[in-house]
Amino acid sequence: MARPLPFLESRMAALDGMRVLDMTQYEAGTSCTQALAWMGADVVKIEPPEYGDPGRGVGRSANKDYSAYFCAWNANKRSVALDLRTEEGRDLLLKMAPNFDVFVENYGPGVIEKLKIGYEDLKAFNPSLIYARIKGFGTTGPYSGYRCMDMVAQAAAGAFSITGEADGPPMMPGPTTGDSGTGVQTAMAILAAYVQKLRTGEGQEIEVSMQEAMTYYVRTRAFIGSNWGTQATPRNGNKGGLPPVDIYPCKPFGPNDYMYLMPVNLGHWDGLCAAMDRPDLLIDPRFETNQARAENGEDLYEEIRAWCAERTKTEAMEAIAAAGVPCAACLDTGELHHNRHLKERGFIHEMDLPVHGNVPILGFAPRLSESQVDMTVPPRLGEHTDDILVEELGLDTAELARLREGGVIGDAKRFS
Repeated sequence: MARPLPFLESRMAALDGMRVLDMTQYEAGTSCTQALAWMGADVVKIEPPEYGDPGRGVGRSANKDYSAYFCAWNANKRSVALDLRTEEGRDLLLKMAPNFDVFVENYGPGVIEKLKIGYEDLKAFNPSLIYARIKGFGTTGPYSGYRCMDMVAQAAAGAFSITGEADGPPMMPGPTTGDSGTGVQTAMAILAAYVQKLRTGEGQEIEVSMQEAMTYYVRTRAFIGSNWGTQATPRNGNKGGLPPVDIYPCKPFGPNDYMYLMPVNLGHWDGLCAAMDRPDLLIDPRFETNQARAENGEDLYEEIRAWCAERTKTEAMEAIAAAGVPCAACLDTGELHHNRHLKERGFIHEMDLPVHGNVPILGFAPRLSESQVDMTVPPRLGEHTDDILVEELGLDTAELARLREGGVIGDAKRFS
């Protein structure tokens, strides 16, 4: 079981009382519903009985429905295995709808309509429902029928064009912001609609386009570099500013043994020279002004590179950051799970998972001083099917057995 954040005592969760029907898959939708769950919403995940959320299979080993990818986006949820392609499965979902505040889906174009569980279908059973849809290119416009994944959205939103070296091709960014960045914006829209519903009693439909959501994360570079859309923002590799902004190799010189340095004003420059114990650089005519440092950037890079080469990236970062200069060790994703700073802040949760055993799980950045939500393990496929159908619809054992025999619901014990 995950440990609670150390500064919190047991308190009511901020979203206690919000109930969410989660028809999401992979990451764009699941990141949205997990954010709501981490703030206390009751999230019930609806999955196909045969295979569940396709994200369960991303990177999994044989005969396991519980990949690390799935675990990253589905903590604090319950799972119902329900075949919505059947008339009975659809009817069960529609009958549950009045008990929930929010419905979220991120299926491909036309899928929800084919299943006949669109906004108007569910609204007929719950007029106050908040119905959120995540689509790659929205539901209108010439691209609305196109399929989309994270990197497709990033390419369509300009993120590739501003990533990479100046003289190289557009490059795929590392973070999956097209998915999870869309999910966070959808969660924000749901919370706004929920507040409005508490005031008016009315629900509404929410639509979020992944392409449009992704532009939120490139708007600084787009606004600064494109001159109001009249030109393309140039790529600049690792520079990100005037010298000595750059990454610097550190010992033992592995593939991620680098420190990123970003001094942007005179005070930072003074602090950098002090941290390196190089006061001579302050009076070196090659580096006395911003213009001089720009003209002699290669010489300046070599001075800092030589200093960093005698230190690990953590040692270099701690010395320079202590002098008030913005910088960071370039942590790799393995190091991230064991970072001393994150662990001391309680951001890294130790969780005992059914398949993987005791593993570190990255947490949720927002911290609410008066809201306590412990992280719980992601559900096995259909783990809570019987419990939820009994709670929500009052089905008895015989009815559950009949539905399971007919393939309408899944067997929660199939993976035990």
